[in-house]
Amino acid sequence: MPQHRTRHSAEFKAKVALAAMSESKTLAELATEYGVHPAQITRWKQELVQSASDLFGKGKKKEVNHDAEIDELHRQIGKLKVENDFLSNLPGLNLTGRKSKR
Repeated sequence: MPQHRTRHSAEFKAKVALAAMSESKTLAELATEYGVHPAQITRWKQELVQSASDLFGKGKKKEVNHDAEIDELHRQIGKLKVENDFLSNLPGLNLTGRKSKR
């Protein structure tokens, strides 16, 4: 019978990786405790170490980019609203933009 893969949440992975980083228990003990293969714990620990700098380094830049993106989207909405109002006031056009059959 084939085994299915267990999908672990990000919180679970972080918890196990942090436990491995503390080195209070061996990988074998952690694997038994959490029911995960030791190699998987090692991969999660490596991912944690590699992505830790992103956590602290890029966080503030994302907020700035987020505000700029919102401003750009508001600008586009305004432009589209003006275009829509202009086109809806043209005589002989219905809402779909086709000429009316009158």
